[in-house]
Amino acid sequence: MLNFEDSASPVTGHPPAPPGQAPTALRPVSADDKRIVNGQADINQLAPFKYPWAWEYFLKANRNHWTPLEINMAQDVHDYHHKLTPTERHVFENVLAYLTTSDILAMRNIGLAVMEKMSAPELQIYQARQVYEEALHTWTYQHCIETLGLDQGEIYNRYRVVPEIHGKIALANRRLSRVLRSDFDLKDRANLHEFALSYLFFAAVFEGCWFYNGFSPIFALQRRGLMKGTAEQLQYIMRDEVMHCGFGTRVVRQLIVEEQLELDPQALEEMWQECEAAEAAYAGYLLKDPIPGYSAELHIQQFRHIANRRSRQLGIKEPFPGAPNVLPWLDEQVNLRKEKNFFETRVTEYQTGGALTWD
Repeated sequence: MLNFEDSASPVTGHPPAPPGQAPTALRPVSADDKRIVNGQADINQLAPFKYPWAWEYFLKANRNHWTPLEINMAQDVHDYHHKLTPTERHVFENVLAYLTTSDILAMRNIGLAVMEKMSAPELQIYQARQVYEEALHTWTYQHCIETLGLDQGEIYNRYRVVPEIHGKIALANRRLSRVLRSDFDLKDRANLHEFALSYLFFAAVFEGCWFYNGFSPIFALQRRGLMKGTAEQLQYIMRDEVMHCGFGTRVVRQLIVEEQLELDPQALEEMWQECEAAEAAYAGYLLKDPIPGYSAELHIQQFRHIANRRSRQLGIKEPFPGAPNVLPWLDEQVNLRKEKNFFETRVTEYQTGGALTWD
């Protein structure tokens, strides 16, 4: 007769048998046992799914596989050295300076603060792919920096020495630092609320607004026929980030329902105001002089518009009611297709990534 253990551990659903004692049989895993955090199902058993949408995110991400080496950068080298004005080079370099550090921060946050706290393997598997993608994005920025012959030490250190760039990174580190701890107990309701707010900030603001909006100065150059290779690389990154944001938003919404959380409205308002102030300071430095078709005012107005969109997706109050969509072309950047002329770009034909749908 099978002897099923009633006391299940979060890892295996069963404590290990003492030395010399035969292991007992385990209860089957039920999807109902799974939770976003604090679940009691076997973390090593993928199915049955409770969150089939998370597995679909993983499959979809793999259909969008790419590397920076697939994109021709020869024209960018000429553009950077012979066509960009000093103002445009300032914008281009500082966008790269911000992004290089941001994606490493994103990689560490998912790998250390979020993934290990998830208690359903279908969630962790997509986030493992997300960790890889953040590393891939960092490789992409490094590839651009190397290809253009920029001073790596100078570019990478700007996030430390330029206050307006450092301000965004410091804000993110402050909002994410406590939940990075492996001993951050999510059975404590106050900690659980802080974790939900932290993950919301990361998915909706850091990835959903700052990244989404952060590529637009380069896309403004692309729209004038400049730096097209770099812009195409950022289009692939943007597609990844849209998925990261969509996944994180879905996790936060599910977490709120499962744990019957009520997010503090004042804490949310303070978060949006603080993040807008950091973005405005960054835009003021980045675009102290506007470039054709793009300015600091457009940048911050679009941040407000995207912030409202992310709030609607989360089912929370819009922080900037009525903010207009001043860059209607920005959403088109995620619809990049891989069918390109060979002499424009060299893209390996994986599965038809251009036909993918994005949440």
